[in-house]
Amino acid sequence: MAVSVVFVLDQTGKVLISRDYRGDIPLSIVEKFQKILQSGFEDDDVDAGGVKPCVVEDGTSFMYIKHSNLYLMAASRQNVNAAAILLFLYKLVAVFQHYFKTVEEESIRDNFVIVYELLDEVMDNGFPQFTEAQILSEYIKTGANELEVAIKPPMAVTNAVSWRGEGIKYKKNEVFLDVVESVNLLVSNSGNVLRSEINGALRMRVQLSGMPECKLGLNDKLQLEGTNQGGGQQRPVKAVELDDVKFHQCVRLARFDTERTISFVPPDGEFDLMTYRLNRDVKPLIWVEAHFESHSRSRVEMLVKCKSQFKARSTAVNVEIAIPVSSDAITPEFKTNTGKIVYAPERECLLWHIKNLPGAREFVLRARFGLPSVAAERGPEKRPITVRFEIPYFTVSGLQVRHLKIFEKSGYNALPWVRYITVNGDYNIRTAPQTAPQGRASGS
Repeated sequence: MAVSVVFVLDQTGKVLISRDYRGDIPLSIVEKFQKILQSGFEDDDVDAGGVKPCVVEDGTSFMYIKHSNLYLMAASRQNVNAAAILLFLYKLVAVFQHYFKTVEEESIRDNFVIVYELLDEVMDNGFPQFTEAQILSEYIKTGANELEVAIKPPMAVTNAVSWRGEGIKYKKNEVFLDVVESVNLLVSNSGNVLRSEINGALRMRVQLSGMPECKLGLNDKLQLEGTNQGGGQQRPVKAVELDDVKFHQCVRLARFDTERTISFVPPDGEFDLMTYRLNRDVKPLIWVEAHFESHSRSRVEMLVKCKSQFKARSTAVNVEIAIPVSSDAITPEFKTNTGKIVYAPERECLLWHIKNLPGAREFVLRARFGLPSVAAERGPEKRPITVRFEIPYFTVSGLQVRHLKIFEKSGYNALPWVRYITVNGDYNIRTAPQTAPQGRASGS
């Protein structure tokens, strides 16, 4: 299940870097991959006219990813785990980004010595070994940070906790945990929710000394079931059933399976402890409806209503509502009872900025545009209204952090900080067919 050779190629398929780990495949095999790459763009059986990420040709498996103007490709003649190799290639890109900031053809050429050193460390005899950039950077230095004396590899390379180095010290020990949820929503022009989804992440910023042990408790349905197995009285907690939960490698999965607790030794710095998804019917947090009225094909009036449909104690900030208008609209006039309005002809839309939008409130925007007199008959605007927003101290799913405990053998006190925020994802509301609003748009 080992990889025989790894190539870094430019966008034309020319080899920039190659590393042969096993010697059982000639390096000329890359020519076959180049032909596959060129012919694949004309293959109608492949989505978007591209090449499948895994291709088998004459007993050789080619697995590749594309980043910027580069291709990273691994080849093997064994029955390899293709998903694991593709993940390794993505990890390799992340390591290069840590060293070069921008990973492209020029940075690979300028740093080919470091690239070869990294390829020697991340894989041994064709088996992925170590891809933690922060630990690699402790003993593979760039020219500007080269050590004057030889050093041995850090303990993290041979330690079970490969994602955290030893000897980390902070004057003030703190942990910042953000529960971030993004809402994907698509509403039809008749007001029906066609698609709704919540993507969430537990994002941490850790500034802890030593080798701390952390335990995190959520109101996740599985965790609550695990903690309530002992019987006795439990305070009722609203449980949240999460889908597609993915943990950072620092989480002890065996302990989670048995005890339903998230126990981990955190990496130093920022990382995503857990990501999750919920497929559920979500009521639109910010509802927007627009009514259009045409006048003799030379003028259009619109009435836009924005309603916040979350609890009154919450407030959305930095709200931007993009309302599409005709590309040849001229002489814009607008009026609203809150926020700021900007006409953006380069985006062919009207931007309604609301700095603070309290919950359970409704606001109105009235606008008027002129159109060239030679304009032909127009149908309704087909582009949807898009909404951007942030709602601090609020989660759509109801997920809550019940406790975050930190243990370290020196016994220092650490301060955990927890914050909740909901943001927009792909949030679109299709406009209704062109109809006259109730009453005159110039009314108040």
